Amino acid sequence: MSPLGMHLAPWTVQPFGDDALRIVLPDDACLPALERGLASTPGIVDWVLTEGFAMLRLATAPALPDELLGSLRRWAAERTPAPGTTHVVPVRYDGPDLVASAASLGLSTEELVAQHVAAPYVVRFIGFLPGFAYLGPLPERLRLPRRPSPRPRVPAGAVAIAGPFTAVYPHASPGGWHLLGHAVGSLPFDPAVGCRLRLGDAVRFEAVP
Repeated sequence: MSPLGMHLAPWTVQPFGDDALRIVLPDDACLPALERGLASTPGIVDWVLTEGFAMLRLATAPALPDELLGSLRRWAAERTPAPGTTHVVPVRYDGPDLVASAASLGLSTEELVAQHVAAPYVVRFIGFLPGFAYLGPLPERLRLPRRPSPRPRVPAGAVAIAGPFTAVYPHASPGGWHLLGHAVGSLPFDPAVGCRLRLGDAVRFEAVP
């Protein structure tokens, strides 16, 4: 959790600059339902949702009416969100960390690939970079801490794991995740059209030669 959010109870509201609010969310908040609700709410200019926080930019002074906070609570408590789109991402598992990651996990490379492909993933949140979707949950058996030293450049399309998540790097950037391979074909993020992945969408990886 961010140091700013330590020891804060869910639904704590903090002013953030001249026109924004930061709200601490409960651990089980339904982010897709929150996003749908925010998209239909007048007066909210923009928002960012993560597992733990919502950042809202408002059209007026940063006050949060009681009725809006009540709506946020209802949306966050939804347990039957509308199904998202399923995306299939072909992957060539030839990443520079594949062998070392498998060894650290006590698996063969074939076992690591098979388990990574077999797991169902959902877009949990999008951040770090435009179009960088945190996909989870990664199976417990495949979880590794981030690399001790990040790479100065990870290529666009790299498929990686770290902690409870897996991801596809949307464009070249620094990065400290373990690189298992690279996506083949079009990426889930295109600068011309934006991110094709939305909160709640399902992602399935498919191994290709």
